[in-house]
Amino acid sequence: MTQEERLDYLIQYLLKEDTRYSTVVLPKTTVEKKQLLRSLMNVRLPKAISQEFLNVQDSYLQEELNKHRIVSMKELSPMKNGLYLWQGDITKLKVDAIVNAGNNALLGCFIPCHSCIDNAIHSFAGIQLRLECQKIMELQGTSESTGKAKITKAYNLPSRYILHTVGPIVHDKLTEKDCSLLASCYRSCLELADLYKLESIAFCCISTGEFHFPNDIAGQIAVDTVTRYLNKTHSEIEVVFNVFKEEDWKIYKQLLG
Repeated sequence: MTQEERLDYLIQYLLKEDTRYSTVVLPKTTVEKKQLLRSLMNVRLPKAISQEFLNVQDSYLQEELNKHRIVSMKELSPMKNGLYLWQGDITKLKVDAIVNAGNNALLGCFIPCHSCIDNAIHSFAGIQLRLECQKIMELQGTSESTGKAKITKAYNLPSRYILHTVGPIVHDKLTEKDCSLLASCYRSCLELADLYKLESIAFCCISTGEFHFPNDIAGQIAVDTVTRYLNKTHSEIEVVFNVFKEEDWKIYKQLLG
């Protein structure tokens, strides 16, 4: 199959799954097709799917990934011992684990082509990620608590694993509890990473953006919590603070000196 044929196959498979899509016409341009495929993947509930679909999807996502520059740990220089700062798309970073800031359902973002990190990670990892998350949540039997963390495979991402954590949502005024819960997110991810003997982890800016945590205070909590954890446990894990916005780059650059 060519990449275009894979794209057409995946879209048509997902359209045939649901009678509500019976009137949807396959777009003519590749850009529109890619948007439609991502949208269909985003809204699809976690349910059984054929191995053939997964094989084609994996080939498609891997080929798409090959079109981008993948950044590995060896290309980064530490700002301090074991602490790194990198600006870019976390789904193109090759580390042992990247951190996903999700919601308490832990199933990914269901809003088609939404700009959040949760949507991007699920979109580029593939259908399998939501299926694995669903199994985890079924076994747990309750929503994910804020400040905790779960681990899954990364599937079609360059990283080996994904650490999923739910950060606090700031509704009005920032509280001490919000700050404590955010610190817990970082500790939980580090503890889980060490439990799995991972050598490197990349944190996104948890709870900023959609969850309205002030960027500067979130950055301070992130650096302080990670530094205290490494000093206390003598963990040798390498930590990347991944930022996307210029605002966060400036914040972390100042915090890390």
